[in-house]
Amino acid sequence: MTTLSFLDDGPRDAEATLLLAHGAGAPMDSAAMQAIAEALAGAGLRVMRFEFAYMAARRIGARKPPPNAESLLPEYRAAVAAARVQAGPTRLVIGGKSLGGRVASMVADALHNAQEVAGLLCLGYPFHPPKQPTKTRTAHLAALRTPTLIVQGTRDPFGTEDEVAQYQLSPAIELLWLPDGDHDLTPRKSVSGFTAADHRATLAVRVKSWLNERTCAPAFPPSLPAL
Repeated sequence: MTTLSFLDDGPRDAEATLLLAHGAGAPMDSAAMQAIAEALAGAGLRVMRFEFAYMAARRIGARKPPPNAESLLPEYRAAVAAARVQAGPTRLVIGGKSLGGRVASMVADALHNAQEVAGLLCLGYPFHPPKQPTKTRTAHLAALRTPTLIVQGTRDPFGTEDEVAQYQLSPAIELLWLPDGDHDLTPRKSVSGFTAADHRATLAVRVKSWLNERTCAPAFPPSLPAL
């Protein structure tokens, strides 16, 4: 793994820190990730973004394809450890955009059980590949115990509102549906009457209220002193 560095937005004394990974094909500073981070930071939350090694390698010319999600689990766990040191004593919520959120969902319960993270935030969860609705990526979501918020556009090709309604999801999971949003949560204004900025504002408000309602795990396990 390459040396890990974070893009860090929002107040350092925020009530919670969100650790977010990127999607399969776009980096941590993509336009969508940047806009979402700014909206969350504007709501008083700290947002730390990081890149998996394959994406970081692209910055120096290596054209590496996304690996399978399972192979990224150690990298996400390492990012959590680094973020907890850098963020200090705060509620840490993990998640990310698309692939990043999926990987976070696969490590969430173990970290939550160890009191290392307080919750999970998925932005545009890839419930299935586009145009392949039977190839679902939901088996582990049925038993998920970590408090989870999934923010999804109603016309996301990776999982529409009608499709997701048919899945068996854990009661720990809440869904925020953004009308006419695509995989980047962006609506068509001419169809929905909403703008991307409207949806980001809704996202930020809901994330903050969800944090207060559902995430109450300790910032750190008792064995780890706050820095």
